[in-house]
Amino acid sequence: MSIEVYRDVWGVPHLRAADPNELAFAQGRTTAHDRAWQLEVERHRARGTTAAFLGPAELGWDVFARQARIADTARRCFERLEATDAPTAAWVRAYVAGVNDGLPEGAGRAPEFAETGLAPGRWEPWTPLAVWLSTHVLFAGFPTKLWREEVARRLGEEWTELFATDGPGTAGSNGWIVSGDRTATGAALVAGDPHRFVEAPGVYQQIRLACPAYDVVGLAVPGVPGIAHFGHAGPVAWAITNAMADYQDLYRERLRRLPDGSTVALGPDGWAPAAAHTETIEVAGAEPVVIEVVETARGPVIIGLDGDPDPTDPAGTREAISLRHPPRVTGELGFGTLPALLRARTVADVDAALDGWVEPVNVVQAADTRGGLLHRVAGHVPVRDRANSLRVVPAWDPAHAWDERPAPLPRAEVHGHAVMANARSLAAPLGVEFAPPHREARIDGLLGASASWTAGAMAAIHTDTDNPSAAPLLEAVRRAGQGPTAVADRLSPAGADVREQLLGWNRRMDADSQDAGLYAAVRGAVVRRLAGHRAFAALREGAPYPELFRPWLALGPRVAFALETLLVTGPVPAEDIDRIVGEALDEVGSGGPPAAWGVTHRLAPWQALPDPDDERWPGLGGDHDCVLSTSSVPGWTDRSARASAARYVWDLSDRRRSRWIVPFGASGVPGDPHHHDQLPLWLRGELAPVTTDWQHLTEEPRSRA
Repeated sequence: MSIEVYRDVWGVPHLRAADPNELAFAQGRTTAHDRAWQLEVERHRARGTTAAFLGPAELGWDVFARQARIADTARRCFERLEATDAPTAAWVRAYVAGVNDGLPEGAGRAPEFAETGLAPGRWEPWTPLAVWLSTHVLFAGFPTKLWREEVARRLGEEWTELFATDGPGTAGSNGWIVSGDRTATGAALVAGDPHRFVEAPGVYQQIRLACPAYDVVGLAVPGVPGIAHFGHAGPVAWAITNAMADYQDLYRERLRRLPDGSTVALGPDGWAPAAAHTETIEVAGAEPVVIEVVETARGPVIIGLDGDPDPTDPAGTREAISLRHPPRVTGELGFGTLPALLRARTVADVDAALDGWVEPVNVVQAADTRGGLLHRVAGHVPVRDRANSLRVVPAWDPAHAWDERPAPLPRAEVHGHAVMANARSLAAPLGVEFAPPHREARIDGLLGASASWTAGAMAAIHTDTDNPSAAPLLEAVRRAGQGPTAVADRLSPAGADVREQLLGWNRRMDADSQDAGLYAAVRGAVVRRLAGHRAFAALREGAPYPELFRPWLALGPRVAFALETLLVTGPVPAEDIDRIVGEALDEVGSGGPPAAWGVTHRLAPWQALPDPDDERWPGLGGDHDCVLSTSSVPGWTDRSARASAARYVWDLSDRRRSRWIVPFGASGVPGDPHHHDQLPLWLRGELAPVTTDWQHLTEEPRSRA
């Protein structure tokens, strides 16, 4: 083989090969060398077999992965890919061959295999598609529809959208593009940062892929070939954010088991056969669990299969909920886009490639060296009744069927600059709930302040900590001191001191800010009291759904992320809001001075194996609605499980001026020099240079390459 592997000073792999398939093999093998444990965990997650080595805590995910048919959907999509796009299928196979070639050595470097007694398994050609599906199946937040069902049933139909917000169960991003007439070089800049649940190792892998057909640097998803989300090919660069589109539906199913053991489901045309079988999930340290897997004409049944039949129905009908989403329906995942993106030279090429994209639905921005700019939505959004986007809909009602053709995808011209930050803007026709406008408006305002932007100056936007969502609570705090019957008249002296300090705060969530720590303490106290108000008593009962969906269904997080709205509208009377805020001020005042924000607001990355030294993770600045978006759950924990999974600036004037950073490092191997070497820069908001000159890289010995 002609494969050459180089590394920069951060250990980032730069790969060269004679053709795209050989390069895909190199990408797979190098990823297995650097991230063997991460790849093995992702393979098991996609198959629903993680409990076999991680124990009962992972059983909920395994049940969902099996019942949602993630692996089977990936098989279907790969079979279709082979039938319709053989070159891409061969390219994916080459990547998988590289993973399998590199796993034995990679597993030997990763201590987690010995710790769990796990041996690396073999990847199948469809495994990268399964990894992609398992990574994104909850991305669109379909469990929010379960939450709306509970709000309507328990609180009332009029409050169904009261808690609408970019909540704890979703993922978002910042992204922006600046045209050449607003930069110092006259060439465009593309920048931003994806906000994900932070995982260690990181969910993005810095990499370079070079062959005679293309030379691309970017952020890859370990386990998936190519560079799907964030890439710079030299003459063109692209980036994405979550469009917050609604493209997954939940159907209320009626199921019956016939005397012969088969299962039928009630659809628009009456009772029809449903596919059904059982699977056994192995659980480390516990007995195996046998589950039922059922699929109706709408999709796989993911809720209710462990429920009892209706005792009043002689036929033994039971209710359940099925999931319908585009890859399961069409057999398309859009993987043909991946090699097309690598070959792109202009925004027109990127645009054409994205016409085949499916999941997740993203807002895309791109720029090229010819002055071309792109701002569009990419993905598959089904056309169906509006009710499908809001609630669980009856499977037997034909009004909720999908049209054959997907919805048209919006696009917009770029004038000066454009921002994408999950708000209700470009993708508004495709979704229901979007992020509040704060991040988008803040970035837009910051970009408008200069007409000579450089790649280096973009770090100031990445790290902006202004917190606009604090305004309603600060107004309630201010209101506590107005009028003859004001709450301030009843505040303790310590509570009044807290009030005065907050009213002088600059609204910045800096890690070393005592005032931000004080605000967070008052906010937490308000959230707890508001969630405990009698108006929400019915929502405090546990919802009858699997624990996996708890982040979308727990009242506390819902109140925390909708606090802006709940302070000014909703079922809690205004006088009770004033009382709650006054009590919170007194509560915080009665204790010792709260610590600076970063003392309690610390990183909490997900790891497959619990960290014995969890306290070592550092403090963070930012907050949920800051541009520096770091999300905790106010009122319950200041630990931040969601933050920037990467930051990037793509400079179209010269790729060598581009910058990037990830939270940890290029290697997933504990003890490797590049395991956590980027963390200090990431914490400071600094970006590492993108090195593209081969003479400034270090070649690995051919025995390793």
